[in-house]
Amino acid sequence: MASTRCCILTAALGLAISAGSAFAEPIHVKVGILNDMSGVYADTGGKGSVVAAQMAVEDFAKVNRDVQVEVVAADHQNKPDIGAAVARQWYDRDGVDAILDVPTSSVALAVSQVTREKNKVFIDSGAGTTELTGKQCSPNTIQWTYDTYALSHGTAGAMLERGGDAWYFLTADYAFGLSLQNEATAVIEKGGGRVLGSARVPFPATDFSSFLLQAQSSGAKVVGLANAGGDTINAIKQAHEFGLTDSGQKLAALLIYVVDVHAIGLQTAQGLVLTESFYWDLNPGTRAFSERFYKRNGDAMPTMNHAGVYAGLSHYLKAVAATKSTDPQATMAWMKANPTDDPLFGKGTIRADGRKVHPMYLFEVKAPSESKGAWDLYKLLDTIPADKAFRPLGEGGCPLVGKP
Repeated sequence: MASTRCCILTAALGLAISAGSAFAEPIHVKVGILNDMSGVYADTGGKGSVVAAQMAVEDFAKVNRDVQVEVVAADHQNKPDIGAAVARQWYDRDGVDAILDVPTSSVALAVSQVTREKNKVFIDSGAGTTELTGKQCSPNTIQWTYDTYALSHGTAGAMLERGGDAWYFLTADYAFGLSLQNEATAVIEKGGGRVLGSARVPFPATDFSSFLLQAQSSGAKVVGLANAGGDTINAIKQAHEFGLTDSGQKLAALLIYVVDVHAIGLQTAQGLVLTESFYWDLNPGTRAFSERFYKRNGDAMPTMNHAGVYAGLSHYLKAVAATKSTDPQATMAWMKANPTDDPLFGKGTIRADGRKVHPMYLFEVKAPSESKGAWDLYKLLDTIPADKAFRPLGEGGCPLVGKP
């Protein structure tokens, strides 16, 4: 029943975008946007990722007229079996060349495996687990936007500097949450801090009351939220209802998006320290893209996941045009050999383990009095250079590292 729902949604959201047909034999490319269209991650990816893909194709068409692109989409419902089944159908029956987005780390790992088996291309912008570029790395997978190493080192490191040396975690009980807690724990302990305990929270969750009471009684200075999307929003709102921050404890949202902060409101979210790879108001390039996106996405600014879809697809289409094919070996080799360059992330590179490397940014959520508009939410605290933002290449255990 679940897979039928996916197929119906794929057909409903399928769209054909021609990047020009002036040439007699254009190169045909079919890409699939696979994500959570209706659950806790729908706002951070969802239909907005389809909008971002459309924009990437349209912008590419302005400079290249010999590639014809079709975009389809499906809802994986945050379930690895559904995600893997859709990927197989797309590759085997529907002629999809590349899959993008795929939040929910457990789903992303499953899709990465299927992509390797079918020898296609997977550009992930939504999942955080470092396993995608670690022991489960694949020659067919690129992890574009962020990962749990980058998030943990940015946010946990900042909280340590502010005196937050005793932590308690509320952790989404699946691959992403566990990876985030493990990465943050390593940073905390290396910096001389302690983890006093943790609670594994079923995913997704709506009631955090019992877990927040455990965190409140732990004596921790910082309650680390190793979750995302709707789970993070619910946890922060309920933490304020419980008066957790009134007692002196601080919240650390290890992954939170601009749409989450907007939903929570500055009165509740003010002062949160967070790490992202993209913010709509960062520079002229991000602002220009975001203003276009905003009008097409129901008056909501893009998240870093949306930005990752746009930038990742743009680089992939450049590879298709340059190699004049959709051959996975050729396009992946080109993408890794050539620097990335787009208005959302700037210049970057893709390493042998599939990790896209670019700066990360440490932000603090503004107080209501500091904000000049509904989406004026962050102030920049620090820029983490690309060579410091992500796990060193040799430390992840990726079998591809060191191969010729």
